[in-house]
Amino acid sequence: MTARTVRFGLIGCGLMGREFASVCARWLHIEAPFARPEIVAVCDTSDAARAWFTGHVPTVAQSTGDYRALLANPDVEAVYCALPHNLHEQVYLDIIAAGKHFLGEKPFGIDKPANDRIMAAIRARPDVFVRCSSEFPFFPGAQEITKAIRANAFGRIIEVEAGFLHASDLDPTKVINWKRMVRFNGAYGCLGDLGMHVLHIPLRAGWVPQRIVAKLSKIVKDRPDGKGGTAPCETWDNGTILGEVDTPDGPFPITFHTKRIAPGETNTWFLRVIGTRKSMEFSTKFPKTLKVMDYAPGGEQAWRHIDLGYKGAYPSITGGIFEFGFADSFQQMWAAYLDELVHGPGGMTQPFGCVTPEETAQSHDILTAALDSYG
Repeated sequence: MTARTVRFGLIGCGLMGREFASVCARWLHIEAPFARPEIVAVCDTSDAARAWFTGHVPTVAQSTGDYRALLANPDVEAVYCALPHNLHEQVYLDIIAAGKHFLGEKPFGIDKPANDRIMAAIRARPDVFVRCSSEFPFFPGAQEITKAIRANAFGRIIEVEAGFLHASDLDPTKVINWKRMVRFNGAYGCLGDLGMHVLHIPLRAGWVPQRIVAKLSKIVKDRPDGKGGTAPCETWDNGTILGEVDTPDGPFPITFHTKRIAPGETNTWFLRVIGTRKSMEFSTKFPKTLKVMDYAPGGEQAWRHIDLGYKGAYPSITGGIFEFGFADSFQQMWAAYLDELVHGPGGMTQPFGCVTPEETAQSHDILTAALDSYG
């Protein structure tokens, strides 16, 4: 099979843009014979940020500070957009209008009205393939849980808990950034920044919470502004959403944790599903370990710890005895995006895809209800 080369334009040359460049540079690591990504154009308002790409990525032929110039480039077939939340709406609308396929960062609009307008544009252009970024569900342990969900292996669901925990803002001397400012990050705060990561698998499973209640915290009130003074922290540091999922068997509770001040948690994503026949738990804190408990009536109740090794949704050259990490999950996500772009939603070589636009709309419904519940 000859791999189809998909030529990308990159809008936003920061941390995640560089991660995408790394994905492309080591594409030979993953066995995805259907396609390979190639960055041919980059856009950022920072000359220094763009210079990193022109200095490290030899396929880049266009470097511009105007994203509209990138969208006008006929060599660009698809776009990865990694911009702050306040810029999502206009840039995403322009990408769609230009007829470019794209993968965008969450939350797909600074608020629900912005997401509604993005969704309307997507519906008007069914020829444009659009997905949202969410990489942690591509860890092997998370993939094993998705397989069990598809197999209906849990029996009656008793409870689900998911979370994404940081300690990145524990230090009160850390200089403020855009994620602490409502005009850039939005009123959701940590919910919008981290929420899609924890909602991806539950929404894919059809576990849409009802009767939502949120508990939100602003822990650090102000931070250094980098200019010798201080600036107020306007957004939520930590948030927990509680809800119920209605099923034919009856409702079950579901809890989502999104925290930027969680001491001891550098970058921890986790999912726990408790059922009457099977329970499973996975955390990126222990990336090789999957906890599983199978139960038969009257039988033993004992958790097994399974050593996973390296086994992603897509095969790779890495031996199964080695460890899986963030860079691997990000590359696996990109393989899923290209798989679905090339083969269509019904023709993927494995069944788990990236976040759909419809799932971003569901996430906005949930986050808006969470804010409303808190008053």
